[in-house]
Order: sequence, then structure tokens, then C-alpha cells
Amino acid sequence: MGIARWLEHPLTRGLDLDDPRTTELRRRIVREKGFLRRIYQEWYGTIAATLPAGPEPVLEVGSGAGFLADVVPGLITSEILRVPGIDLVLDAASLPFKPESLRAVTMTNVLHHMSHPRRVLEELARCVRPGGVVTMIEPWVSSWSRVIYSHLHHEPFFPDTSEWESASSGPLAGANSALPWILFHRDRERFEAELPEWRVRSVEPMMPFRYLVCGGISRRALVPAWSFSLWRALERILARWKDHLAMFAAIVLERR
Repeated sequence: MGIARWLEHPLTRGLDLDDPRTTELRRRIVREKGFLRRIYQEWYGTIAATLPAGPEPVLEVGSGAGFLADVVPGLITSEILRVPGIDLVLDAASLPFKPESLRAVTMTNVLHHMSHPRRVLEELARCVRPGGVVTMIEPWVSSWSRVIYSHLHHEPFFPDTSEWESASSGPLAGANSALPWILFHRDRERFEAELPEWRVRSVEPMMPFRYLVCGGISRRALVPAWSFSLWRALERILARWKDHLAMFAAIVLERR
């Protein structure tokens, strides 16, 4: 057995990403893998802190294996595949909501799977009220992450592509881990010119090591759960170099 195969999490080894059973197994992994669950709790706290007040609902796109509904009361969960425990099955490029009826849309590791991001962001602009937000945690490109995403990650990584759109082999299997960085950093001026309804309010690069050493959802953990605080402390020490080390970013778009 090769090292790459050994590192695969045994629950999802060999499963198709577009198989709903994979999403169910990943949900179990997130809840049972202590180190990873604490990462998600931190991400969800970051997302919750960006949500504007108001009576309108908050939609989560690509709820999948997560548990943001435990953190954000009244959250509408959704997936593109029919899986247990989800409120709506939908395509983010064609939402069943009236114009300006949402105060926020959230995503966690979802946007980079979308083969038609422009179409999705145009649809989100239709549904989110002025002053509302799209808030997300996504992979990010840095000197460090280029090495990891190019050589040690199972998803495609094309930071040099000139195209935002991409061919997709399925709703989850198709991906470009560099897409959020392309949209909101490399092509930021173009993004705000071509989608003027959105303003990039903030981009916060973060987390160079913790997701990697815990194995994420698809890999075995390389460190014990009790070491979480030690790795977090290390990342705080290295925070001044986050632009060179980050593997993820917290991104907030504000509806003009």
C-alpha cells in the first residue's frame, strides 16, 4: 500500500465525491474527528461574526458535512445533492428565493467547486439585500499552499488559468482550489468591475498548518486531537507571514 493510499481516510477511500453516501460519511468524520471539529467551530465563529442583523433569513450553500446550523439559529441549509438533514436541494445558480429576500449567504469550502462562479454570484446578488453579505471560508493561494495544493491535495489546482469558468465532471468532483484567490485577489479589479453589485469587503488569509496536520475530511490525522491548541499557538506566532503561508482565507462580499 502506497503512502498516499495509507493517508486516505478509511471511511471515504475510493468513494465518488458525487455520491450522496460520501457526504453522509464526511459529516460523520467532521463530528467524530476532534481536531477537525474544532477547526470547523472556529470557521463557523468567523462566519457568524460577519452576518448582518435583520429579519431576513440566512442561506447556507453546500451545507454537506458541516454543522453551521448549530451555530446560526434559523439557518436554511442546502445541498445540490439529496442528503439527509438538509432543508433544500438546489442549484446555487437558480435559487428559489425572491429578490433581496436574504440577508446573507454562507459557504464553507464550496465556491471553488463551482464551474460557473459568475452565474452563481449574479444569482446571489439577486437574492441578497443591499448591505447583506456572502461570507465564506475557501482555499487560498500562497507560496506555501502552492506546494501543498499542487502535490499533496486530491483536488485540481490551477492558479495560472485565465478563465473563471471550468469544465466540471460532476457537482462536487469538479473544482479549482485556486478559484477564490483568482476572483478576489488576482482578478479583484476585474471582479468588482464585471460584478458591480458586489464589493470585496474583507479577505483574511489564515490557517497554514492545522487543516493539513489533522488530515481534513479525506485524510487520516497526522497529530493527536489534544495538540490543537499547540498548533493554533504556532499559527498565531507566524501570523505576520500569513500572506506567504496561508492555506485558507475568510472572505466577505458585501451587496452594494
